[in-house]
Amino acid sequence: MTEVERRRTVAASPDVVWTLLADYGGIVAWAPNVDHSCLLSEQESGVGAERRIQSGRTTLVETVRSWEPNQELSYEITGLPKVVRSVVSAWRIAPHDDGTVVTLTSAIDAGPRPPQRLIAKIVGRKLGEAADEMLAGLATHVEETTP
Repeated sequence: MTEVERRRTVAASPDVVWTLLADYGGIVAWAPNVDHSCLLSEQESGVGAERRIQSGRTTLVETVRSWEPNQELSYEITGLPKVVRSVVSAWRIAPHDDGTVVTLTSAIDAGPRPPQRLIAKIVGRKLGEAADEMLAGLATHVEETTP
């Protein structure tokens, strides 16, 4: 298992940050690396909600695994190459001074053998870059739209 973690402090309250994360189908409004998003389930929030995202030529399905308002949202990502057994990403938010610390962690399982671990590291690097873009987009969005 390979984990990649990115963190950023955002000048907004945890409530404001959670409102964006909890709009599960609306990620396209603030994530610059998401070209399209839509809900796949009638359920719009909570464990079991599903969304489809399009990023360039890549289409992924993300299914919510944990939903703790103002604390954590995690989801399993499917649609990556078959050499990747599983990926789970988790957003965690915590109050900090006059803002919120937002952490995005991705856990990648490609298997235990050395070539599989190398694949997990390569995928982790890409997910880390994507996380940096999403955190920057989230910060810009809340800081520009919050009075």
